Amino acid sequence: MKVLLGKNIKELQQIAAEAGLPRFAGKQLAEWLYKKRAVSFDEMTNISKQGRERLSKDYTVGRHAPVAQAVSKDGTVKYLFEVYPTQGGNEKRYIESVFLPEDDRATVCISTQAGCKMGCRFCMTGTLGFHGNLSAADILNQIFEIDRLHGGCLTNIVYMGEGEPMDNIDEVLRSLDVMTGEYGCAWSPKRITVSTVGYLKNIQRYLDSTDCHIALSLHNPFHEERAEIMPIEKAYKAEDVITLLKQYDFTHQRRVSFEYICFGGKNDTKKHADELIKLLSGLECRVNLIRYHNIGGTFPATDEERMTWLRDYLTTKGITTTIRRSRGEDILAACGMLVNDLEGKNKEK
Repeated sequence: MKVLLGKNIKELQQIAAEAGLPRFAGKQLAEWLYKKRAVSFDEMTNISKQGRERLSKDYTVGRHAPVAQAVSKDGTVKYLFEVYPTQGGNEKRYIESVFLPEDDRATVCISTQAGCKMGCRFCMTGTLGFHGNLSAADILNQIFEIDRLHGGCLTNIVYMGEGEPMDNIDEVLRSLDVMTGEYGCAWSPKRITVSTVGYLKNIQRYLDSTDCHIALSLHNPFHEERAEIMPIEKAYKAEDVITLLKQYDFTHQRRVSFEYICFGGKNDTKKHADELIKLLSGLECRVNLIRYHNIGGTFPATDEERMTWLRDYLTTKGITTTIRRSRGEDILAACGMLVNDLEGKNKEK
């Protein structure tokens, strides 16, 4: 059964025509899918019953609720969705999404792949292996379902869950077109950020295709040291990625930020700070310092005093720097941890 969710306006018009419906029915389908967020054909009452029946023979809307959730004492909620990744055949997989409420903001962190092939040594998702790309439908379903469960309060989206978005660029861009297009959800690109470990192959295409923000997972400014913890550095140097970013304007609508997990004594020294300043010189950007979620003693975590020093030092050197507050540690909110927990329990049965 084919899925409607994720189709653009031209595709929906073609689908409507093939079902014997008038051309304007394509616009009606888009409104039901993306503005009214219908979960079934029965809700699409301004489309004839016969037309809906014809559509339902070949298509499904593509919405499905999460199969599990975990709620943190700080309000963070992690959701688990069942998917059938494009490279996983008919094998069912689980992927994670996280809802992060804070003051007047409500952010959802979504996945773009089942597992990940990037192999970053500090990341739990890497231990899951790679099981395929998510379709635009599965990407959008995470957003729509979590928004539904929280009363339509979402204000921001980050593509920063399982997987490398730039390694699934076609489906990521398709989902962004739906989210920002007038026929779709008509969200401002300023409310959406897409993360990457530096998959240079598709970053330029992303920057040329959308005005959404970009976040680079950096974590170390030195090539050799970064390559030890992030294999992507061996193929695409962070320096080359940053050189590309410097060709774009980040002074007005679009923003570039750098994610920087702090490891005690490994990347939080003055030497690292000075190299970071040198690397980012001339680029309007923000650095987000992140506390390390220890996944088994792999790396030491930086203490609070050192993180504060690093934030203040970088800021005084002209780089806007913040410390991201840890969220959801009591519910295994770091990417991949709930999947590991659930799959481990299933294996025990």
